[in-house]
Amino acid sequence: MSVTFTEEQEDLRRVVRRFCAEQSPGKEIRRVMESDESWDPGLWARLAGQLGLQGVAIPEEYGGAGGGPAELAVVLEELGRSLLVSPYLSSVALAGQALTSSADEAAKARWLPRIADGSLVATLAVAEETGSWDLAAVRTTAEPAGAGWSLRGTKMFVTDGTAADLVLVVARAGDGPGLFAVERGAAGMRTAKLDAVDLTRELARVELDGVPATRIGTPAESAAHLARLRDLVLIAVAAEQIGGAARCLEMAVDYAKIRVQFDRPIGSFQAIKHKCADLLVEVESGRSASYYAAGVAAGEEAPIAAALAKAYCSGAYTRAAKENIQIHGGIGFTWEHDAHLFLKRAKSDEILFGSPAHHRSRLATLTGL
Repeated sequence: MSVTFTEEQEDLRRVVRRFCAEQSPGKEIRRVMESDESWDPGLWARLAGQLGLQGVAIPEEYGGAGGGPAELAVVLEELGRSLLVSPYLSSVALAGQALTSSADEAAKARWLPRIADGSLVATLAVAEETGSWDLAAVRTTAEPAGAGWSLRGTKMFVTDGTAADLVLVVARAGDGPGLFAVERGAAGMRTAKLDAVDLTRELARVELDGVPATRIGTPAESAAHLARLRDLVLIAVAAEQIGGAARCLEMAVDYAKIRVQFDRPIGSFQAIKHKCADLLVEVESGRSASYYAAGVAAGEEAPIAAALAKAYCSGAYTRAAKENIQIHGGIGFTWEHDAHLFLKRAKSDEILFGSPAHHRSRLATLTGL
């Protein structure tokens, strides 16, 4: 299949890139980082009101634009380039796709329109103390309680967990793992912000002590739904990663052109040329993996493509962020320079949704190696 985008998708890319350049420069990112806010509600409202980005991958019947993983990948690649501080990954890529990929029409009608218009911030809670996103590691329990369910357990590393109006929790019921919706203010739910390396993305602990919840979907579809959701999440994260990696490469090349030593731009030195050339190969390879995964997200190849994209893009982003700092030299290590922000995002994304080693192991299993 082709890994290129349509003219409409490229138009979307240009619009999002221009918006991020105007609305989320480095000084704005630092302002939010250094404030008590996890994100800027005004910026979030503009994303919805001016661009309608929250609804890009939500069906039209629920107030969205009717796009899919490919359009979402375009947006996330651009947001990753700019390190835009917002709950977009949580609300749209995690919770939004959890709902759109479900067959539960009542849940879709209840929450998707509000996600699409930006009035509802949502997130997905899977990992626990081990940090694993493997469903076999889930220990949070769900028990029937009247007409609903009751959840007990602790979720860790929940993106934008303290800000979310809706938390979709993966918990283990008597019939296996399932997805359960918990709304803000539910009795027995406590959230606390965690110390994180990446200050541009909040991580939280969510404690559930007999919390009332609504089950999404049926027991018969839960296993297939959660497996598909895992792949959709990995594809989305890989797109964000390759956007950040590409921006690191651009920053390094731009600096190498203007930084002069021994009366020559450092970009003319063979060692710097080799670094940049190697990074270009990695970034373009990662871009191909990410684009292909987004293109086959609805097909049988999705599990393999998703695991490959996440494993490769994780490494490419981290290496690009490190080399960007090295090429910048002393200034690249300073707090005032943006290079360290990309490295922290790269390391956080690398392990947050499963390490490259984990996904390479899964890839080997899927391909029978």
